[in-house]
Amino acid sequence: MKEIYIERQEEFLRIAIKENNKLKECFIEEDSSGPIPGEIYKGVVKNIVPAIKCAFIDIGHNKDCYMYLDEKFNNTKIKKGDEIIVEILKEGIDKKGAKVTSAFGIAGIYSVIVNINKDISFSKKINNREFEDMVTSGLNKPEDVGVMIRTNAFDVDLSVLNDEVEELYEIYKGVINHAQYSRNPILLFSDAGAINRTLRDILDKNTFKIVLNNESDFEYAKKFTDHRSDISVKVELHKESRMLFDYYGIEKEILSLRNHKISLKCGGNIVIDKTEAMYVIDVNSGKNVKSHSLQKTAQSTNIEAAEEIARQIRLRNLSGIIIIDFIDIEDLEVRKSILNTLRVGFADDKNKTVVYPFTQLNLVQIARRRRGKSIYEFIEEPCKHCLGKSSRVKLSYIQFLIKNEISKIHKEQGIKDIYIEIDGIYQKDIMEDVLEFATQIGALENSVYVNFIPHLEKFKVESLIFANQIRNLQTYKIYG
Repeated sequence: MKEIYIERQEEFLRIAIKENNKLKECFIEEDSSGPIPGEIYKGVVKNIVPAIKCAFIDIGHNKDCYMYLDEKFNNTKIKKGDEIIVEILKEGIDKKGAKVTSAFGIAGIYSVIVNINKDISFSKKINNREFEDMVTSGLNKPEDVGVMIRTNAFDVDLSVLNDEVEELYEIYKGVINHAQYSRNPILLFSDAGAINRTLRDILDKNTFKIVLNNESDFEYAKKFTDHRSDISVKVELHKESRMLFDYYGIEKEILSLRNHKISLKCGGNIVIDKTEAMYVIDVNSGKNVKSHSLQKTAQSTNIEAAEEIARQIRLRNLSGIIIIDFIDIEDLEVRKSILNTLRVGFADDKNKTVVYPFTQLNLVQIARRRRGKSIYEFIEEPCKHCLGKSSRVKLSYIQFLIKNEISKIHKEQGIKDIYIEIDGIYQKDIMEDVLEFATQIGALENSVYVNFIPHLEKFKVESLIFANQIRNLQTYKIYG
């Protein structure tokens, strides 16, 4: 069974999905003025570079977006200065603008209105000819658009599907009309961000609980689920003093994702490394010595590793090219089992993922579409002490976690003196602007004592209750 946890903070929104009490996916969406996937804009073509078959488009943000030109998208004849409607596929990273497409769509729970064709198409996960014939003959499809039928449609009446198509088509016509009467690049449509996408794409009949910490988000989720006839789910508002992710133990699991080495139950392990071009995952037998046969050991380790690798890729939101070096195995049937285990792990993945066969070097390549940032981009930054050669947990993320702890102390104890232990690698950054640090951790009304300890793996936050504690820690006082 599936549980969804949604925690909103001032700067970002975090969503965790658990399945059978095991963390399966985690999404983080920062408050940003930049375009995000799913938004639809009216843009103006600023430049076309034939050598790379790419157009650069102004959609009203600081950086131009880029769009690949391809006949299948019917966009190869556009010219500089043309006005065009585009959908954001990937947000911009660093100096690179967002990736867009002219093949945009308006997605619902059961269907998607598309502009790229005028056909009725079906999700690849639907393999029921009778259902397809019933929909094809009974769907009230508008003549000027195509409709793609999503997997969830299989569980609802045709009348529900027709009602949604009609609703989505009205939104589509609104987008087209808005674009025609707008003179400048402008946002035409937004799908309400990560919460809407999660409820639309991940919520299904296997979901039994949604927990949220924000009252308006709670009301939105309640209204959304009340309109779903194909599910029965409990929606809860988290009211505890401890933050939602901390209360349910999700915070620790997120921080553990910094570990590049993951142990397997069989005694083996996998190691995940990132290079400039790709992610590389190495599978090791480690302490798996239960079998006297080398091939049996390799088989059991590889199968378990394949299952865990699929989970870790989704959990960390890894994308692009991913190369897996399994333990050498010659048996073709075992290789098929390994590939099948990987594919099953991505079966309900909303990011398009392709698992390729074993190469002659016994490697498996996975190509996964990027949607959003990896977990590393949210919680890690280059270490200044190592000249960027290694990484550390982002100071901003540490400050966010400390702020949660201090907020809990305020609610439960009302203590003014706060003692913090933190890794020494943050000392210079904190001491250069103590006021900013106190602001970010929500301690402007407190006295703050910080002990910088070299190579400290975890931070600690405590309230100072007794006068002798405060006296003994005066040398660590940095603020208040």
